[in-house]
Amino acid sequence: MAARYRMNLLDWILAPFQYGFMRTAALAGALVGATCALLGVYVVLRRMAFIGDALAHTVLPGLVIAYLNRWNMTAGALVAGVITALGIGWLSRRREIREDTAIGIAFTGMFALGVLLMSAARSFRDFSHMLFGYIIGVTDDQLRLFAALAAVIVVVLGLLHKELELTSFDPLHAQAIGLRPDRLRYVLLLLMALAVVGAIQAVGVVLTSALLIVPAAAASLLTNRLPVMMALAVLIAVLASLIGLLISYHLDVASGAAIVLTCIAAFLLAWAVRAVRERHKPASENHT
Repeated sequence: MAARYRMNLLDWILAPFQYGFMRTAALAGALVGATCALLGVYVVLRRMAFIGDALAHTVLPGLVIAYLNRWNMTAGALVAGVITALGIGWLSRRREIREDTAIGIAFTGMFALGVLLMSAARSFRDFSHMLFGYIIGVTDDQLRLFAALAAVIVVVLGLLHKELELTSFDPLHAQAIGLRPDRLRYVLLLLMALAVVGAIQAVGVVLTSALLIVPAAAASLLTNRLPVMMALAVLIAVLASLIGLLISYHLDVASGAAIVLTCIAAFLLAWAVRAVRERHKPASENHT
């Protein structure tokens, strides 16, 4: 009985990957999930979740304009994402209005512009994949693009790891020793824009911010050490992508939503583990 159960479970896991499009989708999900998770750690530590959500939504006009003019849609999203990242970085340095207010204005305005352009095309059906993702439709060319974007992001994060870590935990000390937190913030925003371009294909505009935030938030509940947090966030994101794909295949449901809900389940599990760990701490530790 146990052997049959293991065989059935193995078949359940492996059967979908006999198809090429599922293997491509799995690789795309792993690349996009891992990249977003790495950046997401800095997003969570710097309390930039709202900015991540804004970036995910403000690329919509770029996508729609590219589609309507038959340009490369990835390039359209990238241009819109970079412009938004630079704009958010500039707004965050202004003092006339609060940062979250300025970002909210940019976020809602750009998203509304995207919806307006969609309505001008007289058909929302053509844009449903932009909003909700279509990871099983990823092409080999797009997969190579995701790999290139992931490589750029990982290399830059590796080169600037110490600076980003210090400015995330103690920006005042970082500034005192000669670092430029504002410039590093621009770099992080630009890297987030690159990650968003890939994530949109996987889970769509509406759910992209979840990949940036949820795996990193789950990892932050389990450890305070940055390298361990990054490794856990990547593991959660990659596993959630694979499990979400399996669920979507077997239950015939939306793959992007399944991936995000799997991330949410991982977050709730991490929260439960954290609660149990806190409950069993010695009383002396709880008072320190």
